[in-house]
Formats: sequence, C-alpha cells, structure tokens
Amino acid sequence: MPIMRLAYTTLFLIALLAVFELWSQVGGQSHLDLMPWYLKLVLSTGAAFAVVKATAAAVAGERPWNYTTLRWAIILALLLVGCGLASYYVHLYGEQDEEEQPTQQSYHPRFSRPPAPGPRHQCAEGA
Repeated sequence: MPIMRLAYTTLFLIALLAVFELWSQVGGQSHLDLMPWYLKLVLSTGAAFAVVKATAAAVAGERPWNYTTLRWAIILALLLVGCGLASYYVHLYGEQDEEEQPTQQSYHPRFSRPPAPGPRHQCAEGA
C-alpha cells in the first residue's frame, strides 16, 4: 500500500499544477495575481484533492464510474466553477492597474481655453 500513497501524492501535486495552469489560462493570470492567497489556496487544493479522491474511488470500485467517483467529479466541477466565479469577481471589483487609469490631459489649443491675459508691461522705447 505505500506505493499507492506515493502515487496519490504524486497525483495530488500534478493535479495542483494542472489546476493553477488551467486557472491562469482560462481566468487570466492578472486576475489570479490580484486574488487573495487564501481563496487560491482553498479552491486549488480542494480541486486537486477532489481529483485524487475521484481517482481513488475509481481504482477501488469494480467499475471506474461508480457513485463515489461521480460524487467527487461533481465536487470537482463545483470547485472549478468557484474558481471561475472568483476570477470573475476579481475582474469586476479588483484593483485597477496603473496603466488603465486616465492620465492628466495636456494642453491642446483647439480644445481648451487660451490662458487668461495678464498685465502687460510696456517698456520705454528710448531707454
């Protein structure tokens, strides 16, 4: 049985990498970077754990698609939907980048008022 523990641990680590790769490709790496760490931790480890439990249930049963496998596959799908909703929330309400904010407008003579005239100084012509 120790070889199965090693196999499931390896599967968990591969599934964790796959979840983050999928999440960054589908949801966008910029949204994933702005997301709080605890949200990424819970959703990604939960999805990787669901992959391992679904695989273990498929190996343990007579048929690969049994009730337990289906239950863990549904849990995995719900966690992945949660990843998508978290990315969407960060997309709507996350911090805006510096580049997206409007910059200060420069002076354009056609679209803005000319400067107000100030007092004129007259110089003496003969001096």
